[in-house]
Amino acid sequence: MNCAIETKSFRNDMQRLLRLFGLCFVVIGQQIFAPPLSHGAGTGDLVVYATGFEVAEGYSHADEGVPLWEEDGWLAEGSGGCGLVEDFFPGYGQQAYLGYSPPAYKDEFLTVWRPFDVAPPLPGRPVVMFEVLMQVVDSTNHEYDDFRWSAYNTDGQRLFTLDFDNSRAEIFYALDDNAGFAFSGFGFSNDALYQLQIMMNFERNNWMVLLNGQVVVDSQPITTTGARLDLSDMDAVWAIRRKGAAGDNYLLFDEYRVTALSLPTIPPVLEIVGIDSQGQFELLLHGERGLKYAIDVTEDFVTWDSLATNTVTDGTWWFVDTTSPSYQKSFYRARQVSD
Repeated sequence: MNCAIETKSFRNDMQRLLRLFGLCFVVIGQQIFAPPLSHGAGTGDLVVYATGFEVAEGYSHADEGVPLWEEDGWLAEGSGGCGLVEDFFPGYGQQAYLGYSPPAYKDEFLTVWRPFDVAPPLPGRPVVMFEVLMQVVDSTNHEYDDFRWSAYNTDGQRLFTLDFDNSRAEIFYALDDNAGFAFSGFGFSNDALYQLQIMMNFERNNWMVLLNGQVVVDSQPITTTGARLDLSDMDAVWAIRRKGAAGDNYLLFDEYRVTALSLPTIPPVLEIVGIDSQGQFELLLHGERGLKYAIDVTEDFVTWDSLATNTVTDGTWWFVDTTSPSYQKSFYRARQVSD
């Protein structure tokens, strides 16, 4: 991995709701099922910025070869391939890409970003979600780079970074504490299309990451240094591993959106773990550090029984339902509760 973290020498100071109501799961005859995630903007949510990179939005046609930094207010620092392609994600029209064509020898990064017209958090909306469809396309020249998403505040300070290391096909993250990158424990595939969602609570200084609905980074501080807690831009970054020897790998991305949610906190997520040797159902709750949650169970979606409550200190709570062997089917939900 290229362990250096990009910086930028200049900044513009003004730079779908995934509803996760604690996912519900069902166990029927020792088989585990999870319903699909619910998408769509909530009534009180505010879309800060969104684009699908389409001609109808004012973008050039992909055939024209216009670099992204000449489109609709996008900016860039560094050099190398960056522009638009068509139908690389079938059914999604045009996509943006970053990489492929080598940068100038002096450049180790190419960063592109679109300043937001409004810098979240907005009054009453401390939770902001960034989401994007993305894919890392592999190299053919045996050189492999890193592709990143970095959050910056309106002071131009990098808050945190999510890194897709294409040499290892693994996901890392870095905070603003200069401690380097930490392994998330998760990998990715070059041939897979992912929906990336980064949830940020600026009031409580927490962020977490989901990839196709799976939590890959549990609750982490947005800043560890007391930096301004707001969001100016979410940057796509190509980090060259070997200076002067860039891979022809590249990042494809589409359906780029930033939404200020009408929620006070990041909703909890329940993850299926399995059934232990005693027939007890195991769950893993992902939530914000410092908040208290309850896990409830029902058989009919009419009557819900609380199984347990717990304050999450590190972002996760491993829970075993010792009552599950006595039920033919069980549906679960997670919810935040007051102290």
